[in-house]
Amino acid sequence: MHLGNGIICPVTGIPMLAIAAGTVFWAYKNAKKDFTKDKILPAITLTTLVFALQMINFAIPSTGSSGHIVGAILLSIFLGAHTAFLAMCAILVVQAVFFADGGLLALGCNIFNMGFLACFVAYPLLFKPLSDRNKPVLGAILASVAALQLGSVAVVIEGALSGSIALSSILSFTGLMQAIHLPIGIVEGVVTGGVYAISKFMNTKNLSIAFGAMAILLGGFIYQYASQKPDGLEWSLLNISDSVVSQTQGLLYNISELVQAKTAVLSSMTPVLGNITGILLVGAIMYILCSTMTNNAVKVDAK
Repeated sequence: MHLGNGIICPVTGIPMLAIAAGTVFWAYKNAKKDFTKDKILPAITLTTLVFALQMINFAIPSTGSSGHIVGAILLSIFLGAHTAFLAMCAILVVQAVFFADGGLLALGCNIFNMGFLACFVAYPLLFKPLSDRNKPVLGAILASVAALQLGSVAVVIEGALSGSIALSSILSFTGLMQAIHLPIGIVEGVVTGGVYAISKFMNTKNLSIAFGAMAILLGGFIYQYASQKPDGLEWSLLNISDSVVSQTQGLLYNISELVQAKTAVLSSMTPVLGNITGILLVGAIMYILCSTMTNNAVKVDAK
């Protein structure tokens, strides 16, 4: 569901970047209120696991398409909505800047579609109430499905506002996006619910080690078995290709493409080296972020 610069124009992309930046500030202020030192390791390793999971596309039978787990609901369950949102931002920034996976102009849209809607809408409205009723696995499945469906609708709206999708094809594009992301959401929900259920039999340290080890295994080995078929967004766009107008003109677009071409150094490495470096980079960003939140919490407590 990673939108590229060709789909999002500056008129849509710049305001969404501003909204994303404001949400990051708000989420950080709320996350640091109760963030403690013992949460650092699981926050780092789970974020690297989600980053690695997004590398693994699985084929969707009878469609010619594929999908991957987004992981925002999984992060929210273990880290809380605010820290989970910050983790998703770290993942999406590394993907866009160092892998050219998702456009720089579209970064705000991608953060909103895959981070905000999952962490601050689907998670509190679906997972938490069902978890409180002792139905966390069902909550994980429904929240994951809802997050993907909401994100799909947001993609359609952003594409239409950018002038990339002809008005006559909006309904068709919406139907395609909803249909193809439904099975992806179900798979993500089952995986998320399964991880949550297994976590009940492990302590925090062992669970964190398992998250980190799985991230390295996915990025260093399993990635090569990922499906090469178009993902849900690409598949949907291909099915309305006659109605898609690429937003590839203008100074901001050219600057964005030039900057991304310079920064996307990990995309030119061998896959194993690039993947592992990306995992370590995401882990380092989360360590720095979590450390600042912990230090702040200590200072506040000291007062």
